[in-house]
Amino acid sequence: MTGSESTPSFRLAYVPGVTPAKWVRIWNERLPDVPLDLVAVPAAEASDVLREGGADAGFVRLPVDRTFFSAIPLYTETTVVMVPKDHLVTAADEVSVEDLADEVVFHPLDDVLDWERPPGQPAFERPATTEDAVELVAAGVGLLVVPQSLARLHHRRDVTYRPVVDAPQSSVVLSWPEEATTELVEDFIGIVRGRTVNSTRGRTQPAAQPQSQPKAKRAETSGARRKPAAGKPTRGGGGAKGAKRGKPRRRS
Repeated sequence: MTGSESTPSFRLAYVPGVTPAKWVRIWNERLPDVPLDLVAVPAAEASDVLREGGADAGFVRLPVDRTFFSAIPLYTETTVVMVPKDHLVTAADEVSVEDLADEVVFHPLDDVLDWERPPGQPAFERPATTEDAVELVAAGVGLLVVPQSLARLHHRRDVTYRPVVDAPQSSVVLSWPEEATTELVEDFIGIVRGRTVNSTRGRTQPAAQPQSQPKAKRAETSGARRKPAAGKPTRGGGGAKGAKRGKPRRRS
C-alpha cells in the first residue's frame, strides 16, 4: 500500500431526533472493514454539510433541494406540544392548534416545522434553540410544538407532551448528492431499504456466463426409421417373415 492510499470509510450525517443506531449496527455486521463515521449536524446545516462533502449521506428533514440531492423517504413524525406536567393540556389525550390559541407558544430559531402561521401567542423573543425553549417550558413560561422525536430527545421529568392533531408534520429522509452516488452510498441505501446481505442491486453485476446448450436430439431416432440393408427384408413388409404362406394346390 502506498502512502497516498487510505482505508475507505463512510460518513453519515444525522440531525437531532434521528437515531441511526439500527442502520449503523447492520453496516458494521456487513462491512466490518469499512468504518462508519457519524456526523451530528443541526437540521438547518445538514444540506450544506452534504453539499460541501462533509458527509457521504445523511438522515435529514424535508425539504431538500431535489435538483441536487436524491432522497429516500423514511417516516413522518407525529407533532406534539410540550407542556409542564401540571398543565391543563395534560387532561386531554390530544389537542388541536386552536386549543393553543391563548397560550404562549415558543418558536425557536431552529424550528423544523413548516408553519404558515405559528400557533398561540408569540413569546417576547424567540429562543435560539429547541433545547433553550424546553428549559422555558419547564419554567412554566410557555409551550413548545415539536416533532415527537425532539420531545423524546429533550425529555425531562417536569415536562410532558400531547399530540397536536392538525399541526404540520416533519418527514425524515435519507439524502445524498445525486452526482456522488458511490458504491458505499449504494451499500447504505440497500441497508436502509432492507435488502438482504446477498443482494447486489446497485453494484456492477458480473458478466453472465454462457449457458451450455442442451444436446441436440438425434434426428435418426426422432424421425424416419433406418433404411434396411440391401437384400434384407423389412419387418412387417413383403419378406419371408412378413408374407402369408398360401396353401399348396392339389394336382388333378
